[in-house]
Amino acid sequence: MSGRIAARLKELGLTLPKSPIPVANYVPYVKTGNLIFVSGQIPAVPGEPPRYVGIVGTDISAEDAKAAARLAAINVLAVLDTALNGNLDQVTRVVKLTGFVNAAPGFTAHPEIVNGASDLFVEVFGDDGRHARAAVGAGSLPRNVAVEIDAVFEVM
Repeated sequence: MSGRIAARLKELGLTLPKSPIPVANYVPYVKTGNLIFVSGQIPAVPGEPPRYVGIVGTDISAEDAKAAARLAAINVLAVLDTALNGNLDQVTRVVKLTGFVNAAPGFTAHPEIVNGASDLFVEVFGDDGRHARAAVGAGSLPRNVAVEIDAVFEVM
């Protein structure tokens, strides 16, 4: 990986992991036209069990859940990097992000949790990282993780 975004990742002290391998019947991304849709990613490092397991507001603090969203977003970037053959400079815009929070009943801080992912995209892509978004509470998530993130990117 090289280029402006690779330099920015290095400046931020981030190293992208290998792109996670799907665990079910789906593909990690779909490219159609100038858009790349990245499938939902969880807070896990490939080859290791998921991190940040549990229900936000009961088992997991809001601060840890925000860190989980950031880690899931790093995995989104790893998939995107694979889709773009290591050239994240092709990204012209982060279009849409959806964050799912495995939340306890009555938990209402979903937007603050999903900021862990949103903030990362803005740190990496600058103004091109600003995006439309949904922050959704879920009754459960795969592997009982605290957060799942998916995203849509415009590329050249």
